[in-house]
Amino acid sequence: MATTTQTAQKLTITVPADLLAYADAESDRLGISRSQVIARALAAQRKREQDALAAEGYRLYSAEAAEFAQASARAVYEALDDER
Repeated sequence: MATTTQTAQKLTITVPADLLAYADAESDRLGISRSQVIARALAAQRKREQDALAAEGYRLYSAEAAEFAQASARAVYEALDDER
């Protein structure tokens, strides 16, 4: 996952011990800092939420477009019929 370079801000958080252990294990496995592990996790969650919102928007637009196509089908048919 690509991350952009931004000015980092310090943060103090409290997490359950098992999540801290997981973050440390991921840090060791990936060779990155604990902060980077947490930042990547937050970025991934933000992307999932953005993707879900986009998918919902596409579903709504698709339904709206289908309704419009159905409502305008008769007018299109008549216009094409008049051209013949």
